[in-house]
Amino acid sequence: MVVVVCCVAAFAQPRLKRPEFYVGFHGGVTASTVFFRPSVEGMTPITNAAVLGGNGGFVFRYAGHKYCHFQTELNYLHRGWATYTETAGHTYNNLHYIELPILMHLNFGGEVGKWFLNLGPQIGYCVKDETKTVDHRFDWGLAGGTGFYIQTKKAGLYQLEIRANYSFGGIYGTTLIDKYSLASPFDLSVNLGWLLPIR
Repeated sequence: MVVVVCCVAAFAQPRLKRPEFYVGFHGGVTASTVFFRPSVEGMTPITNAAVLGGNGGFVFRYAGHKYCHFQTELNYLHRGWATYTETAGHTYNNLHYIELPILMHLNFGGEVGKWFLNLGPQIGYCVKDETKTVDHRFDWGLAGGTGFYIQTKKAGLYQLEIRANYSFGGIYGTTLIDKYSLASPFDLSVNLGWLLPIR
C-alpha cells in the first residue's frame, strides 16, 4: 500500500524536460537459503542454513519523471542452502542463476545525495545445479531493495543497496503428491553500483 501511494505521488510530479538514461554495473555479497516445508534435516534458522556467495550484473535505468524511474538488470546470482549434521558437518547446496529483475525505482532527496527504493518482479534461470537434484530451473519471484546514492557531475552515480529476493517458483515440485509443499529460495544481498549517464 505504501509503495502504491509513493508511486502515485511520484507520477504526479512534473516530467523531466529531457529523459535521462543510465547504464552501469553492480555487485556484492549474497546470503541465501531455501524455505522448505516440511523442513529438511540439519537446517536451522540463519546459523547453519545460509550459503554465502556473490552476485553482479549490468544495470539500465530510464528516468522520465523526477522521482519515479524504470530500472532493469541482467545479473548473475549464486544462491542455495546449507545443512549441518554432527556426522557429516556442513553440506552446501549451490545453485547458479542468471536473472532479470524489472524494477520500479523511487528516489527522494537533493541533487547530490538521494535515498531510493527498488521494487518489482524478477525472472531467472538456473544455469548450473551443483546438487544435480533441482526439478525446476526456471525461477520467478519478487525483488525489493533500499539504499542511497551520490550523484557526481563528471564521475557518474555511486550507490549502495540492500536487496531481498523471494522466489514463488519452487526448485522442487510442490503439488500434493510431491515431498515438499514449499521449496522457495530466498536471498539477501549488499551491493555497490556505479552508473554513468548516457547523453
